[in-house]
Amino acid sequence: MPLHHAVLSLLAAKPAHGYELKASFEQAVGDQWGGLNIGHLYQILDRLSRDGLIESQRQPQQVKPDRLVHRLTPAGRAELDRWLAEPATPARGYRDDFFLKIMAAVRSPDPATLPALLSRQRAHLLRQLHALAGARATASTTAVESLLITAAELHIRADLGVIDAAEKTLTASPAAPAGERSSPDMAQPQSAAG
Repeated sequence: MPLHHAVLSLLAAKPAHGYELKASFEQAVGDQWGGLNIGHLYQILDRLSRDGLIESQRQPQQVKPDRLVHRLTPAGRAELDRWLAEPATPARGYRDDFFLKIMAAVRSPDPATLPALLSRQRAHLLRQLHALAGARATASTTAVESLLITAAELHIRADLGVIDAAEKTLTASPAAPAGERSSPDMAQPQSAAG
């Protein structure tokens, strides 16, 4: 529920209406995160309100429809503090579409499928690294956006390491039948007992 907590953090700074929150979020994280869908934001606000973490009040406007201004409640502040105090836990295991493509390519009857997949992915990741270097060079990046660019670069470099490992372990014996092209260190893990 990290977006819920990000909204709570924005409201901790000051009460705001939906489009104000969207703009504040996008300004805080920059282009690297991507835009925040306003429909999704309103779903988040509804849930936070339902859970008692925020309260909303209509603010009349002369020409436009009334605005709903959202404020953090004491329960919302406590939830934000609780969330900030916990370490961030990544999703269990390695869940990535690219890994599923590797699994499918290993099972392909055509031995050229896996090397071609790995080569295309490497080229794509290197283009992404180049684009991130361009984004870093722009003068308008904030400290938070710069950190997000660094995180993206580190993730891409880790993904390049997965490609290196796949090339080393899965393409090492191309004569192996489809579905069996793996090295001993890619085999099923043994139990701790033996």
